[in-house]
Order: sequence, then structure tokens, then C-alpha cells
Amino acid sequence: MALIVCVKAAVGAPYLLGDCPFCQRILLNLEEKEVPYQMHLIDTANKPHWFLDVNPEGKLPLVKFDDKWVPDSDVIAQTLEAKYPRPSLVPRSEYASVGSKIFGCFVTFLKSKDATDGSEQALITELSALDEHLIYHGPFANGQDVSAVDCDLAPKLYHLEVALGHFKSWSVPKDLVHAKINVHEVAFRPGTILEDTAS
Repeated sequence: MALIVCVKAAVGAPYLLGDCPFCQRILLNLEEKEVPYQMHLIDTANKPHWFLDVNPEGKLPLVKFDDKWVPDSDVIAQTLEAKYPRPSLVPRSEYASVGSKIFGCFVTFLKSKDATDGSEQALITELSALDEHLIYHGPFANGQDVSAVDCDLAPKLYHLEVALGHFKSWSVPKDLVHAKINVHEVAFRPGTILEDTAS
């Protein structure tokens, strides 16, 4: 039986997948585990009544496990691993935190209005550490196998490239080839999209 998964729809295009890296993380987890799912795209500007009835705070992503709706991408990812342990996406313990500081550094740099505050260099430092890790331990964060770390990190790297390119005309340095996401080649291929009428 397919899981019901609610994720953010694109702004102004409610029939397309939106720009939420946390929703995309869960979709990647589901795809890697080959778990059947039915996807509801939720227009965050016009959330359907049935969605708010089961999820009053309106958080996304949201997944229905058995008869319980579960928000929060961390909890969802842990639940998926517990319910669908094969293939495992659990990384080796020493690789579990690879790239974990990148998103925070990206947000700080994106919001920064002071070119001398060190936020750009902090991001480059974290991206360089990821690049070096992938050179010596890759091609994925966990070595030869895709893990939950990659599912979490890939959408964030994609958003980093898009947002910083748009707002700051900045991109990941070309020499960090292993940490750089080609935004023109990334494509999320989600499962079945349902109308927002079922609960």
C-alpha cells in the first residue's frame, strides 16, 4: 500500500513540485528505498481544508504512516528507516555529520549585507571540507552507497546554487567540483501526484 505524502507545491504553479529542500529530502528517501507513495502537492498560499484538518500547523512535509500523520522531515526520515530498513540509508557513524554545517552557513551568507563579516569564507570552508571528503571517501557521503546524508544534502546544495546565484551572483567555486551541483541536471522525479481532495 502506497504512503500518502504531502509536499510543497511551486509558488504560482500548484501542479509542480515546490522549492522546499525538506520535502525534496523525503522524496529522495522514498525513491532510494523504492517505497510506493502517492504525492499531494500542497499550495501553501491556499492550503486545502482536509490538509489543515489533519495538520493544523500546516507543516510540510507530511506523511501518513498507517493511521497517523507525521510532520517534520527528521522524524519522517527516521520512521521510513525503521519501517523500511532495506535498503538501509543509515550512514557510517563517522560520516553521519558530513556537510551538516553547510546549510546554516549558506543561510547566514545569503542574509549577510556585510561583505567583510566572514560568512562567505565560512561557507567556502564547509564546502571545501565536503569536497575533500568526497574526493577521499566518495562518490557519496557514505562511500559507494547513497545514504540519508546525501538525501538531506543534495536538495540543500541545489538551493544554495540557485539562491546565491540569483541574489548574490555567487556560485560554488569551480575547483570544488565534487561539492558543486549542476542545477541544470538536477531533476526530482516524484511518484503519483494526486488531486488535493483525498485525506
